[in-house]
Amino acid sequence: MRQRGIWAKVGAAVLTLAALAVALPAASAGDARLKNGPAQNAPAQKAAASRPLYVTQAPIVMLKDLDSGAILFSRGADKRFAPASMAKVMTAYVVLELIKKGELDRNRQITVSEATWKKWNGGNGGSTMFLRPGEKISVDELLKGLITVSGNDAAAALAVGIDGSEAAFVKRMNAVAADIGMASSRFGTPNGWPDGGVTKVSAADLITLADRLIRDHPSGYARYFSLSKLQHGTSPDGKPIVQPNLNPILGRFEGADGLKTGHTSEAGYCFLGSAKRDGRRLIMVVAGMRSEKARRDEAERLMTWGFEAWEGRELLPAGASVGRLDVGKGAKPAVATETGMAVRMTVPKGYVGGYRAVMRSKTPLPAPVARGARVADLVVRPDGLPPQTTPLLASADVGEGGWWARARTGFYRLTGL
Repeated sequence: MRQRGIWAKVGAAVLTLAALAVALPAASAGDARLKNGPAQNAPAQKAAASRPLYVTQAPIVMLKDLDSGAILFSRGADKRFAPASMAKVMTAYVVLELIKKGELDRNRQITVSEATWKKWNGGNGGSTMFLRPGEKISVDELLKGLITVSGNDAAAALAVGIDGSEAAFVKRMNAVAADIGMASSRFGTPNGWPDGGVTKVSAADLITLADRLIRDHPSGYARYFSLSKLQHGTSPDGKPIVQPNLNPILGRFEGADGLKTGHTSEAGYCFLGSAKRDGRRLIMVVAGMRSEKARRDEAERLMTWGFEAWEGRELLPAGASVGRLDVGKGAKPAVATETGMAVRMTVPKGYVGGYRAVMRSKTPLPAPVARGARVADLVVRPDGLPPQTTPLLASADVGEGGWWARARTGFYRLTGL
């Protein structure tokens, strides 16, 4: 069936979901929305669902279920503030993107310049991994120092080593931030060091950044964000320097596995964190806390509430086929879509309502289409709760087509064959 505009009306998507869910009626030809409940005779919930209560004194808080896209709690999420060292997550994302594209080798050796050392050594530049002037160190090791011990010197060495200067790298950071949808954020340094108010983010943008980093670079996330400690450099007495990870809940909270802290006098003690339990991953931001202890306690309490007061219900497994989308001027007239990860609906514990689901996309997709590219969204609307969105990916490459492919596509558009 053809798709028009942003609402994708795909017969194949209906069949896939209908095969998965109990008592799932097929959508009509004019409506791709699907209605169903968790059990064959479960009544649909008409009134708004009772959301679990969470009380906090933190001025900026946001909690998201990554798998369903559900925002479980939000306060001050659009307020812009200085992120301090949480900016290093943006630096890490940029570097991981370059590695993924083959434009940077993680084993490449970077030489620490005298200027970088003078600007960011431990006596002048806050947190450090104790780099030395003239030292040759791999991108891999710098990423470990950047995240594990929040090395300001590591961020600067990466920036200068990749783009020749911190300023040039910051331009790259801002371009990438805009590309992934961080509309409220701007960066002035690669490490979040106070810069006269230039570097500002929002909690919503930090959640977007963490979401993309974990989705786009799962192996990089696992490699760099959950190290318990870093050993690099030697002390004046010749002993190895070992520093613990600054993540306040890593090793304390079950399932916690990464991201970054930050602290400024303006924003207080802040934390962008993630944890995974029983197949569910939550991402959180807390900012404006008065002390390290208050930050840690709030993070643990918020995560506990997210896992215990809410539950995830799997609707589609990872790799499931969802439907097909038209491709304009492509070597093939359409491309199949699939789930890159299990699709879950996040609902309060004991929820008895139903839900609707729709595949949403702008079509036709312009050729070429790369396998694994995000081409659509699966939007799930539990009764009485806000919609929850999971990305859908192209399951194959579709290159640009010549005149014969375009003629065949035109025939497909007319006949569906």
